[in-house]
Amino acid sequence: MLDLMWDKIVYTGVQVQYYFIDKKKLWYFSHYITFEKESELVKLGQLISRYFYKREKKELQIGRIKVDFYRRKMEIHEIKKSSKFKEASRWQLIYYLYVLKKLNVNCIGILHFPLERKTEKIILNPELELKMEEILDDIKRIMTLDKPPETEESFRLKKSAYYEFFMA
Repeated sequence: MLDLMWDKIVYTGVQVQYYFIDKKKLWYFSHYITFEKESELVKLGQLISRYFYKREKKELQIGRIKVDFYRRKMEIHEIKKSSKFKEASRWQLIYYLYVLKKLNVNCIGILHFPLERKTEKIILNPELELKMEEILDDIKRIMTLDKPPETEESFRLKKSAYYEFFMA
């Protein structure tokens, strides 16, 4: 499987999240074609994070992964503006837990949806680890494609930073 030394982390949490949202978006992002920096939705998410959790220690970065904040030594937190892509958000946090475990750091993850006043606790287990390895293998396969896969019908959202590019 992957060699996950702290300075050789291959994937970002965003790539894992995009895997569940749309494979075409994952391919473009993985080939450095991004529109997120101009996105008002991304800026809104950053404001929500700063407003609701301003007292927390921010952004723990390990290689290519960036955790929103941490509490105590064994708890990492990820903040999302809504639960619309809850499954993708869950797997992003599971990926962080997976990477940390490979670095001999066992912790739990907390997923926050502050506008909805919801949280979810995630504990990595062998079943999730096995599934994560399958997902990472498939992400690698998608990244090595010569051209992006077709956009999934469920992704065609006008609020995406990639929308106009996909529709061209």
